[in-house]
Parts: sequence; structure tokens; C-alpha cells
Amino acid sequence: MKLDSWRARALIALGLGMFRLWARTLRFGVEDPEKILSASRDQPFILSVWHNRLLLLPPVFSLCFPHRRSVGLISASRDGDFVAILVERFGHGTVRGSSSRKGIIALRQLVDALAAGTNVLITPDGPRGPLYEINQGIIFVAQKSGAAIVPMHLEFANAWRLKSWDRFFVPKPFSEVRILFGAAQRVGPTAGPEEFEHERLRIQNALMKLVEEK
Repeated sequence: MKLDSWRARALIALGLGMFRLWARTLRFGVEDPEKILSASRDQPFILSVWHNRLLLLPPVFSLCFPHRRSVGLISASRDGDFVAILVERFGHGTVRGSSSRKGIIALRQLVDALAAGTNVLITPDGPRGPLYEINQGIIFVAQKSGAAIVPMHLEFANAWRLKSWDRFFVPKPFSEVRILFGAAQRVGPTAGPEEFEHERLRIQNALMKLVEEK
């Protein structure tokens, strides 16, 4: 089905309405010991969240960052088309690409967005995994932009798990959602592959510290 057909537009409108209604039933709580939300008023960040927690990010970003524009890196695949529509309908921007399609162009667009004062969101193990292993792209963006990576994580009190490669989380209606932020991580220049891998693992470990249910 073409996304510009009347059937697709009707299904998208219906799906968006159901998504908004479902999201309103959830109870959100924010845990921000490092005062990231306050700091985000003065500087843009690279927000990093694991792929299996990305479903609620549009309303979460509206809740947590109402004073700064945000853009998300969305896969250039057909599945990514629907995700991009959802993100944009919530008033956020998108950059299309992944490690396998349009990757370098997309990463440079994220660097430009940070330079313009925009938060960017990257799911560092997406869109195909391996689960909980960050790819090189987020390190590249941090080094080129000078922006800090902020580990961001969602924990669900009650959720379904899909049979996908990452066992995707879908929180059940009326359940609690905890939004957790870790300390901002700066990534400096690296002299070679060993130093680059050290930084990659350091950032990966910072993200994993927030994960309770795997």
C-alpha cells in the first residue's frame, strides 16, 4: 500500500489516534539524578536509547524536552516510513538512514542538526542489532559534533514482549513507565581502532547500567 493513498492516510490517522489514546493511559515518571533535563535548556544532546524501548519516544520527548527541538534517526526502510510519520505527527523531526542504507549522509545530517542546537536521538543497536551492542555511528556523531551522549532508558512495570530480534517492549495500558537518564558522556578524539573500541564499549556500558529488565 502506498503511503500517499487515501487508504493509507486513513489507516495512519486511525492508528495515530489509537496510539495517542493508549499513551494517555500510561503513568510516566522521570528519574534524572544528573539534571539532564535542566542542562538540556542550554545545550543539545545526543540521546541514546535501545531499540526495543523506542515505541514511546514521541510522547516521551514531548514531555521531557518541550523547549528544544528534537530529531530522530529513523531507518530508511519501508517499516521506518511508518515510524517517521508517527514521530513527525508528534512535532519532532526525522533523519532517514541506518548503518546499511544512507548511513554516512544521515550521520552528517545529525551532526548538522546538533550544530543548529537540536537534540538528536539514536537507537545505537538498531535497526537490526545485535541487541544491546552499540554501532560505530553514535561515536562518529559525538566526535564530529562535540556533543555529549546521554544514556536514556525506559522501564515498564507491565509490558508485552514481541517475538522480534530485540524482544520489543509494548507497555500494557494503564501501566507505569519510568524514564531514566544517565550521566552525559563526552567522546574525545581517538588515535586508532583500539582507542575507538574502548570508547564504544565505555558508552555501551553506560547505557547498560540503566537496564533492569533485559
